[in-house]
Amino acid sequence: MSSNSFGKLFTVTTFGESHGPAIGCVIDGCPPGLAIAPEEFRHDLDRRATGRSRHTSQRREADEIEILSGVYQGLTTGTPIALLIRNTDARSKDYGSIAEQFRPGHADYSYWQKYGLRDPRGGGRSSARETTMRVAAGVIAKKWLAQRYGVRVQGFMTQIGEIVPRGYDLSAVEDNPFFWPDAGQVAELEGYMDALRKSGDSVGGRVDVIADGVPPGWGEPIYGKLDGELAAALMSINAVKGVEIGDGFAAVAQKGTEHRDEISRAGFASNHAGGILGGISTGQQLRCSTAFKPTSSLRLPGHSVDVHGNEIEVVTTGRHDPCVAMRAAPICEAMVALVLMDQALRHRAQCGDVGEVAPRIPAAPGFGDAHGDD
Repeated sequence: MSSNSFGKLFTVTTFGESHGPAIGCVIDGCPPGLAIAPEEFRHDLDRRATGRSRHTSQRREADEIEILSGVYQGLTTGTPIALLIRNTDARSKDYGSIAEQFRPGHADYSYWQKYGLRDPRGGGRSSARETTMRVAAGVIAKKWLAQRYGVRVQGFMTQIGEIVPRGYDLSAVEDNPFFWPDAGQVAELEGYMDALRKSGDSVGGRVDVIADGVPPGWGEPIYGKLDGELAAALMSINAVKGVEIGDGFAAVAQKGTEHRDEISRAGFASNHAGGILGGISTGQQLRCSTAFKPTSSLRLPGHSVDVHGNEIEVVTTGRHDPCVAMRAAPICEAMVALVLMDQALRHRAQCGDVGEVAPRIPAAPGFGDAHGDD
């Protein structure tokens, strides 16, 4: 296996390249009887897509989903679901000048070393274009989780460069191109991104995901821990350089008396663990955070070498995101949902007869309380 598939009982395999004729995925293990239609993919695909604001790459793909198998008369059949999206706005000529160059900060050199060749058009398989199919698969997972367990997954940005939200109102997230939880800062972010784009440089970002309604008991110790699989899934997204569960690295500076989430019959007193203990969900709000590196495709010159070993200066043309994290909220949502659905099916397979175990501790606090907000 060359690791283009993930998940055990709910398995997703993606295929295709940035500038190939199409991208797609095969989903194996989806339970039968889930109603799904092509138009249900539109909302999340539009949220991930480029060209929807001046702050992202201006590549404009139609992203029309074709359901090739696994759905009959609007219902999943239990057989593999094949989804396809045709690429309609690829401009391979933009990459002609760098076909024999290794762009610094990109996967060009590492792909060359692994395979002995590479597809230079838009990064090929290492392009963020691949994540379109993760989002499509995530639409199915999110719908099943919501219907079966009432689970709701939401992603939002919590940092662009050095800018962080001053407040957290998750109802504002879908009303701005930054997936930002503080509507009062949108104008500031617009100005920041305009200046960044004009300078030709890029910046990193941070995306948080929360999942409400996750029942206690999901996750498989020791090698199938829920937090371990979430970290692996989120790290598999292109440009991700770090993942935190709950308080993450902030726990280093905490005392044990602060970090432990004390319990009473009224509920958990805090949620520093991010809703996971011992690799198993506690029923609290699940919280994870993902760090994205700055885009390496820049029109500003950078030093590198070519495939012949000659030192060169690289300038990247084409259409690129000055902050890839801006479009990452729906991608991170999808990966969290895919892991949760796989874990839900695995829990049902092994422990479906266990049922609800007493006592069941209330899940509060939620996101705002964990961040010290009212």
